[in-house]
Amino acid sequence: MKLTLIGNGIMAQSLAKGLVKNYEVEVIGRDEVKLKLMQDKIPQISIKVIDDQEDITDKNIIFCVKPYALQSVAVRLQGKANTLYSILAGTKLETLKKQISANYYIRTMPNIAASLSMSMTTITGDKEAKITALEIFNAIGKTVWVNTEAQLDIATAVAGSGPAFLALVAEALADGAVKAGLERHISVELIHGLFAGTSALLAKTHPAIIKDSVMSPGGTTAAGLAALEEGNVRNAMIKAIQEAHEKAIELSKK
Repeated sequence: MKLTLIGNGIMAQSLAKGLVKNYEVEVIGRDEVKLKLMQDKIPQISIKVIDDQEDITDKNIIFCVKPYALQSVAVRLQGKANTLYSILAGTKLETLKKQISANYYIRTMPNIAASLSMSMTTITGDKEAKITALEIFNAIGKTVWVNTEAQLDIATAVAGSGPAFLALVAEALADGAVKAGLERHISVELIHGLFAGTSALLAKTHPAIIKDSVMSPGGTTAAGLAALEEGNVRNAMIKAIQEAHEKAIELSKK
């Protein structure tokens, strides 16, 4: 199967890196320089600068532009695509149907770990295209099908924005180790291993059980967790998801 990615940003590049292992990938964008740089990094892809009237008839399109650019790009697309896979945060299926013609419509929210085939991708849309959608995005990691767009918007805040939130935690932990006197390169290596190991544990164990198994009475973990609770870290994380979700809803109304 051939997949046509429309867009030449970071997310399009991450998807292309993961998808070329299993699919023929074409990338169409407006910036020729960025397209050539992308092809230098991923030689297997084909690239094309978008025409004023780009024919998408029978193509399987993964739409990777920013939400605000939907209309300006859509007016250039002619014909009827087979399936439109949109990664536009907050952009409803109803809006997509008004802008771009296709047989089937899918909303999906991968994350930048797609470049390593480790994305956590949420999907919803026309059930006739469900099996193919799951197959495509399983090629770049794990997938979860949800039954409503409201659920996808919540999942966007978690799995789509989540890498940025976790990256901030990782950076802060490394900074803490450096402040305590550990060299930066050692701190970073420890964080890499910490996240990989904890991820494996989370696949089989509830977070509360992991916490309790590490936290001994009067120990170092208990002292550290007390400091996190004093700093309202738990509440800040909850609010981060809430704010990201509300932003997704706001985008859907534009």
